[in-house]
Amino acid sequence: VAGLASAIRLAILGFETTVFERNHYPGGKLSLIEKDGFRFDAGPSLFTQPHNIEQLFTDAGEHINDYFQYESVPISCRYFYDNEKVVNAYSDTQQFEKELQEVMGEKQGSLTNYLSQSEQLYNTIGTVFLNHSLHKRKTWLQPAIVKALKNLRFPYLFGTLHQHNQKRFSNPQTIQLFNRFATYNGSNPYQTPGMMSLIPHLELNEGTFYPKGGMISITNALYQLALKKGVRFHFNTSVQSIIHHQGKIKGIAANNENHFADVVVSNADIYFTYQQLLKDESKATKVLKQERSCSGVIFYWGMNREFQQLHLHNIFFSGNYKAEFDHIFQLKKLFHDPTVYINITSKMETGHAPTGKENWFVLVNAPSHTQQNWEQLKLQLKQNILQKLSKVLGEDIGAAIEVEETLDPISIESKTGSYLGALYGTSSNSRMAAFNRHPNFQSHIKGLYFCGGSVHPGGGIPLCFKSAEIVSKLVQEDYKMNVQ
Repeated sequence: VAGLASAIRLAILGFETTVFERNHYPGGKLSLIEKDGFRFDAGPSLFTQPHNIEQLFTDAGEHINDYFQYESVPISCRYFYDNEKVVNAYSDTQQFEKELQEVMGEKQGSLTNYLSQSEQLYNTIGTVFLNHSLHKRKTWLQPAIVKALKNLRFPYLFGTLHQHNQKRFSNPQTIQLFNRFATYNGSNPYQTPGMMSLIPHLELNEGTFYPKGGMISITNALYQLALKKGVRFHFNTSVQSIIHHQGKIKGIAANNENHFADVVVSNADIYFTYQQLLKDESKATKVLKQERSCSGVIFYWGMNREFQQLHLHNIFFSGNYKAEFDHIFQLKKLFHDPTVYINITSKMETGHAPTGKENWFVLVNAPSHTQQNWEQLKLQLKQNILQKLSKVLGEDIGAAIEVEETLDPISIESKTGSYLGALYGTSSNSRMAAFNRHPNFQSHIKGLYFCGGSVHPGGGIPLCFKSAEIVSKLVQEDYKMNVQ
């Protein structure tokens, strides 16, 4: 997504823009799997902040409704616990507040106060970190930035998200629900700073949405817009190297042919960009000094029946959340009682599965690849998942599976170029993580820029759009173009 959005923005600026894509399709992680009448979004499954894609179309002078439609979702997620509690995270805040009072015993106003703080944090600190390059000195000299930084209190940096949530909710299972938002950028709620409490604002204040046609429709809309703006595409084309000389970009080498350019934007994982494309082992090694984010194991299950108790987004929590994250980040192992996320787009569009059936996207957070035997681990993981789901839902889930595809850290790396299968590049498990993400430019090579989930501001669809916008602004500034 970041690569497509960057290509569009550079085309808007007047550049003759060409995309070199090693796959036979655009979109990277945001792709599609089809099998025996079932359709699965292969990668990201949650759509928030639609204004990011709307702004891109507006900047391109196009009407988004000609390319892309979406609708709001009344329940952002349905949460299941081992003690048979079920919590609906309603998009209506008052309704969700009532749900937490009745099911979890939370005090009236606890959710409202939490989300008010989350919104304030997002609208102040969040705008600094997410909308600007943190690696340009002039960013920190802007009066609006200086004012926003006054909201950066001690606990937001030196306390963890878990500690932040503990102070605001009384029920450990409510705390677990809000700890879960650390996984939005592949992090550990028991290590990531309290500043990450701004993340719930995106889903619970601004809302959750469903793109008609599934998440792949985002890719399709961007691809069509790019073509409309004159962007050229070379598919099945591997880039061998980025060419530069005396501190300036000269172009790229792809399929043993040189392509000259004034500007190169790499949407590849930043480690692979340095290690393979720039042949800079020193900088590649420096990237690896930062902890990798978590990865995931995904099962794409075609189910032979419908499950009325499930919604579009569903979470089945682990009985021991702390131990699960210890396994992922410290032990580099899968936990025997994992938290399971299930996305079912056939709940929104019945055509995504044969009549009377459902398409399950089943995700478990996993460590990035460190020589584990994933084929063996997936067999045990599948049994653990089925045991958990069958117990909570009260029926044999394994008997309902008629189609299966899988994705693990190794195949994630091979398909998407994410080093070690880390879905978000580096983790955000330290208080300085937001500052330490790789910048969107290379100060020693004029004309070289970086976008995507492995660089600033981070992973996930909203941040990938912001990454592309930051790159566009940097190019305008560096090449003395009119900045709007």
